[in-house]
Amino acid sequence: MSDQRPFTIVPGAAGSPVLLHVPHGSRAIPRQVREGITLDDAALERELDHITDSHTAELAAAATALAPSAPWRFVNNLSRLVVDPERFPDEREEMLAVGMGAVYTRTTHRAPLRSQETARAALLEAYFHPYAAAMTAAVESRLAAAGRAVIIDVHSYPTLPLPYELHGAGPRPPVCLGTDPFHTPPELVAAAEAAFGSRVGHDGLGHDTPFAGTYVPLRHYGTDRRVTALMIEIRRDTYMSEPGGPAGPGLTALAGALAELVAAVDAG
Repeated sequence: MSDQRPFTIVPGAAGSPVLLHVPHGSRAIPRQVREGITLDDAALERELDHITDSHTAELAAAATALAPSAPWRFVNNLSRLVVDPERFPDEREEMLAVGMGAVYTRTTHRAPLRSQETARAALLEAYFHPYAAAMTAAVESRLAAAGRAVIIDVHSYPTLPLPYELHGAGPRPPVCLGTDPFHTPPELVAAAEAAFGSRVGHDGLGHDTPFAGTYVPLRHYGTDRRVTALMIEIRRDTYMSEPGGPAGPGLTALAGALAELVAAVDAG
């Protein structure tokens, strides 16, 4: 497993307000973190197949190349099995109910992953808090440059629900748009509907099902309307072989949709 840099910030156009955030696309786990995970190597690879939003970094990169004005990208280089940067780090996090708060203790199939308290504080200190600080700084950089920041979260999800999902009984459309009542204005949703609806059909779009919400740094969350955000959740069978297999031709069309969304946001 890799000991690479925890995250990468890829600069875009100087005046772009857009920050493509790719938090769950990596399988990399530092050696010292791997030692605290109880799964054997084969079981860990199977878990990574299920939990990783495979090819989302490639999707964001392809969209960047297609967009008239390049967005900024913030890419997590480590697996969410290290820490999940999009969870609340405290009791506000509903996924604690299934052992998947900021530091996971259970797998997608609710099997033990690491002991309840093993290295939790150390993992938060080493990975979660630096990531949050860097993401906050990236948002503030866009605010300073453009007067606004638009976070577009790039995710994917499995065609069939996994046991860890708290809201897996609802519809699973090809593209789910995750929103926040404070940070997701109607015009941002409309731009995403236009961009992705032209690729998957408007019947292929869902809102906040099977996953809801979007990511905003806690410093800005619920207080700063200059920061807007939208989560794009793409059903994996639309662009790859499941679980954990190669990308297919659907990736190109989805990258075009994401680039169209970026262009619309820039123009707005």
